[in-house]
Amino acid sequence: MDEIVPQRNAIYLMDKEYVDFESLYRINQVDAFFAKRAKKPMNYEVVEQNFNMYQTTGLRTDKTVMLRIQKSKVLYPEKLRLVEYYDNQNDELLVFLTNNFEVSALEIANLYKNRWQIEVFFKWIKQKPYY
Repeated sequence: MDEIVPQRNAIYLMDKEYVDFESLYRINQVDAFFAKRAKKPMNYEVVEQNFNMYQTTGLRTDKTVMLRIQKSKVLYPEKLRLVEYYDNQNDELLVFLTNNFEVSALEIANLYKNRWQIEVFFKWIKQKPYY
């Protein structure tokens, strides 16, 4: 991420292993967006919560949060959005962290779902024999 120059209005999708609040804030500063899986446990304070969730969509929570750990707060001093989505196909609760407050919580989950399709594709290509 240190070598990528974030582009305005771009959307960057990352896995939960990537935790670099300084780089994420740099994305935010150029008016670009990110969505990533959140690592557990994550220490945050809920600033606001959207209670209008339709459980049938898989959405569980949509919160506006501030980071609590001092180092993280210094590296990312602004509000973040935390979206929880239950994937009933894989029986898994997915937690996403984003700076995008413009799209719906379901769109955040769907963006990440599309990212996963790319991962599956690359895995498939790597398994193909070369002739």
